[in-house]
Amino acid sequence: MTQTIAPRVRTLVLLILAVAGALLAGAAPVSAHAALTGSDPAQGAVVDTAPSQVSLTFSEPIAVGDDSVRVLDPKGERVDKGDPANPSGTTYSVRLVSGLPDGTYTVAYQVVSADSHPVAGAFTFSIGAPSETTVSVSAQGSDDGLVGWLYGFGRYVSYAGFVVLAGGAAFVLACWAPGARVRAVQRLVVSGWLALTAATLGLLMLRGSYTTSGKVGDVFDLELLGDVLQSKTGAALVSRLLLLAAAALFIAVLFGAYARTADAVEPYRDAEDDGGGDDGGPDKRDLTFGLALGGTVVAAGLAASWAMSEHASQGLQAGVAMPVDVVHLLAVAAWLGGLTALLVALYRAPVETPVGRDAVRRFSRLAFGSVVTLAVTGVYQSWRQLGSWSAFTDTRYGQLLLVKIALVAVMVAVAFLSRRWTRRLADARVSEAAEDAERTEAPERVEEAVRAEEAERAEEAVRAEATERAEEAERAEATERAEATERADEKQPAGTAPAEASRTSEASMAIEASDASDAEKAEAGQDSVRAAQLARQRAAAEAARQKRLRDADPNRFGLRRSVLAEAGVAVVLLAVTTVLTQTEPGRTEQDARAAAATSSSASATGQGSGAVSLTMPFDTGGKNGKGVVSIDLDPAQAGDNALHVYVEGPDGTPVDVPEVKMALTLAAQNIGPLPVAPDHVTTGHWSATRVQIPMAGDWKVEVTVRTSDIDQVTVSKNAQIG
Repeated sequence: MTQTIAPRVRTLVLLILAVAGALLAGAAPVSAHAALTGSDPAQGAVVDTAPSQVSLTFSEPIAVGDDSVRVLDPKGERVDKGDPANPSGTTYSVRLVSGLPDGTYTVAYQVVSADSHPVAGAFTFSIGAPSETTVSVSAQGSDDGLVGWLYGFGRYVSYAGFVVLAGGAAFVLACWAPGARVRAVQRLVVSGWLALTAATLGLLMLRGSYTTSGKVGDVFDLELLGDVLQSKTGAALVSRLLLLAAAALFIAVLFGAYARTADAVEPYRDAEDDGGGDDGGPDKRDLTFGLALGGTVVAAGLAASWAMSEHASQGLQAGVAMPVDVVHLLAVAAWLGGLTALLVALYRAPVETPVGRDAVRRFSRLAFGSVVTLAVTGVYQSWRQLGSWSAFTDTRYGQLLLVKIALVAVMVAVAFLSRRWTRRLADARVSEAAEDAERTEAPERVEEAVRAEEAERAEEAVRAEATERAEEAERAEATERAEATERADEKQPAGTAPAEASRTSEASMAIEASDASDAEKAEAGQDSVRAAQLARQRAAAEAARQKRLRDADPNRFGLRRSVLAEAGVAVVLLAVTTVLTQTEPGRTEQDARAAAATSSSASATGQGSGAVSLTMPFDTGGKNGKGVVSIDLDPAQAGDNALHVYVEGPDGTPVDVPEVKMALTLAAQNIGPLPVAPDHVTTGHWSATRVQIPMAGDWKVEVTVRTSDIDQVTVSKNAQIG
């Protein structure tokens, strides 16, 4: 039966990997996790006078370089000067040369978000009136193309390596201690370590090109590599490599000292036994505890290298989100990695070290705990990244999350079938006991037969040695008699022919006896060789018979098939998770859409008719706490100014909130904050007159929006006054 199963298993695994690869490679170029939520001048705006700077506002902090923001005139010449600055919050600006002529200008930006993903884009604004432009900004970002694909594949391999490494080791320590002596399990865990190490080194080399030019030739640029090592992501990758060195020591102890203390065959304990097969005395318990503690610390450190540099490190409640993300990754590794180790054990474990029903039960309990942990941490992460029910269907992140939830549900259903097969294994008490007895007695019978053959060969060797000694004594006696006869003949006179004939006859008899002894010894040696060959053949035949009996068990066969199906779904689930980690969170995507919709609405309704118009998305974190606030300040000069504040919901409709207040600060002159309390005019509209601005400069405009008694947030943006 196994000869027909093995090709099917290999074919199914290859198909699963192909589907996962197609899913990973065929995914659309992922958006970054920081989004452009506003700009000044706004996208497509037409301003009367040339601005002194261009400001960009993102949904989260970003990293900028010398050429991160470029402003090009209609001929394609750069008109920005100096490096980008960060005057406040998530707003970044670059100054422009003075005396810009009328026409259409292009703003191109390429930055790195705080959660390590590149952000690229471009938009235009016009001075005086729109004009033709020769600028053609490519829509392809640095995360597209070959380098982007390699970086995404490296992330997939790193996740898979971590899952196999941490989950396989956890399966051995918590569920199946004899697995430490199984070569297939050892190769699985070591392969996970090698995959994670190689992927981490590859990501470190690709990182510089991935976040800048996207060119293959820049992969080996040492200057870019130095920049990467100074970034948060580079520090996380280097930390991961150091932790992998500690993981190598852990693996050496697990498959060295710990494996030598593990039982060769796991006893088939009763259902009440919850142990992991480590009842080997105090020394083994101490070693198991030390490995479990050290392994947990190393695995948590490896998981933290992702949590501290990606989604969890930015946004709402980052201090809570990062530990939750670590727990989430550890639960994934325990479930999926342990499942992979169980699959290898069911198909590749030798006959003398079978994986028993108690090991499967222990893993079933471990998997159940992992699923519960994943559910709790997943609900929190979903709320944090989506923020609303509509984001499940309106954003790419939410759609991928629904696919992931469906795959997890399928895995849980298949796991339920696996539990049924495990229960059937446990219920077959009589047949199991007979099989255990046969498994135990068969090697003993083979060993007794071998010992009997060895004893027989030893006895034959003793008899042969005794015979040889007797023959030597006989030959010595015959020689002495011959010598005595010869001496007697020398003393006798002539005519001694009869005595000489007698000596010849005795010598012939001695030679014949020696030949017969040699023939008996040769025959005895051939018999011992044949006996050894026969014993080996019997042992091999017995092992093959035991394997056939094990594979013919319908309960074990059903468990194999269900675990294989579960592992196949897990491969696709891991691919979806990898794509999900590279996709812009739904909350950020909706904020960017709301900002763009508000900007368009303001242009259409004339709200942007003031000298300065600012648009800022907000999220108080409470119910109905998301929206966009727009500010019009006219004439935006020193002295009296008219102020209008507009508040809209995510869908662009005006909404009322309990309170809106403002403050103006000129940090360069230590002026402010100057409070402004606008009056409510109509739904979603507040205004104030005679707002005094004492002098010109780069003023910081802060708006505080309160959506309930306890939920409020302050957003800010800089504006050039005068």
